[in-house]
Amino acid sequence: MSTVAPSFQPGDILTRADIRKELGGSPQGGICPSVEKKTVVLYSDIKSGEQYGYRDGWLREEDRLGPIFEYTGAGTEGNQTFTGATGTGNAAILQHALDGRTLHVFIGHGKVPGTGIRTHRYIGAFEADHERPYVIRQARDKFQQDRDVIVFRLRPLGAYERSESDVIPPATQTKVTFVQSGTRRRPAAPPRLREAWDRDRSAARATYQRDKIAAEYSDVLTNRQHRVGRLEVHVRGVEEAMEAALYDESERTIYEPADSNSRQALRDALMHLMNLRMHLSKIENGMPIRCMVLAPGIPSEDTQQLLNEYDVGIVYRNANGDFSELPSSGQNPPADGTPTAFPCVNCPTRSF
Repeated sequence: MSTVAPSFQPGDILTRADIRKELGGSPQGGICPSVEKKTVVLYSDIKSGEQYGYRDGWLREEDRLGPIFEYTGAGTEGNQTFTGATGTGNAAILQHALDGRTLHVFIGHGKVPGTGIRTHRYIGAFEADHERPYVIRQARDKFQQDRDVIVFRLRPLGAYERSESDVIPPATQTKVTFVQSGTRRRPAAPPRLREAWDRDRSAARATYQRDKIAAEYSDVLTNRQHRVGRLEVHVRGVEEAMEAALYDESERTIYEPADSNSRQALRDALMHLMNLRMHLSKIENGMPIRCMVLAPGIPSEDTQQLLNEYDVGIVYRNANGDFSELPSSGQNPPADGTPTAFPCVNCPTRSF
């Protein structure tokens, strides 16, 4: 991947004209790819984003790979995608490595004194996270309608600026929302990138495989007339939202997909389920939540025992290509009656 090194440094204040001289891009817009300079220049306007229910910025806590900057994709109306007039910019971010481009992030700063010319503060050069380059979140569009936005997870390349004002504030309330499948489908990555993920063994391919098996089993449950979708969970005091990629509201069951049958992949799925179950049980005052790992094949007996210890069952793809279920020994089918429901995207959102 090309690593264009501009003459300016993280923290420098520049006009768009100054930026374009070295990094290229268009004179307007938030996502500006440049074929000539091998860059994708990203402009963030925190105040503008907040009116649509999202916030760009650094996550306060680093993970094992280091800091993460979240950047919301383009599109102010309807669900964001990787196609169409606004989607091409989102696609440029997602496949920047495939195109040999570097991402450069700027945050709106102010104006040149005595003029209306806007200035931007340089944050640094970035690349999309190799493990999970983006997540889908709920936000409002310009008509205040619920929609899906694409939130890119960016990792700095070399020096970067991280000021307290650029850190995403933690959620002030705990809130959980159910997004039913069929009302909003996850946007598909560009075909060229999906082909690359199918060929390689990268962590991004692993994420693609998890999303793929979750979508396939979602179709199975939908055909059984179950209400399925995903859960978006904002926990008070935490800035990063959590997600249950597949939730069966009809049976109050969370499915966490694994990209392989390796012990590590299944342990990662288990940890995510335990974290979700802890918060959801508190929110729902002890509401029973069944947890299942969704695996591409039957796990080893040792791994089955591990999951059973934590009262987690398994749904796996069998030799016929269908799905089979191995409930844990402590799991019981949900009690008859109307289950407690999480708020859906078409209902008023509850806060706790």
